[in-house]
Amino acid sequence: MAVSYRDRVTRIIAGAARGARLDVPGAGTRPTSDRVRESLFGALESMDAISGARVLDLYAGSGALGLEAWSRGAERIDLVEMSRSAANIVGRNAAVVARAMGVAVAAKVHQSAVRAYLSRAQGPFDLVFTDPPYDLDDAAMNADLAALAPLLSADAVVVIERGKRAAPPDLDACGLTLLREKTYGDTRIWWAELAEGDA
Repeated sequence: MAVSYRDRVTRIIAGAARGARLDVPGAGTRPTSDRVRESLFGALESMDAISGARVLDLYAGSGALGLEAWSRGAERIDLVEMSRSAANIVGRNAAVVARAMGVAVAAKVHQSAVRAYLSRAQGPFDLVFTDPPYDLDDAAMNADLAALAPLLSADAVVVIERGKRAAPPDLDACGLTLLREKTYGDTRIWWAELAEGDA
């Protein structure tokens, strides 16, 4: 069955760009539903984790998570997406959000594999979204998280999103510790921070 345009768009939920329409790549990505995004960002705002934050959105897909944070007051956004076609969509979405906010584009799109990007990235980052595709194996995900840890600020929050049936991240081995965990339908989210002694 053909996918309609409506099924390939999402919207910024709140903030300065509320209602801005974002295109979603047609294949190879797993967009976070509006319901999950709304609950996730409500939790992040209650933690005061967004305003002024330097945000990193790994496996960005459409860029909806990072761009939602920008709309809600984050200062700088870096979006990392390996697929060239998806990275092009992220760039267009960033421009849409910038226009809606009436500002110059402060979101940078990096077409790169996550590990390669992290090996050369300039931190620190205060808020990180990592929503790997279903086909990323557990070892690769944990290796990416371990490479991320040295780039985090002392009070950074890392949001890890996976399918409900996927194995949980090995946070201890990655230098992280669990803040909270919640399941939304088929989606499970972990909030993590730097382990004590690594901050």
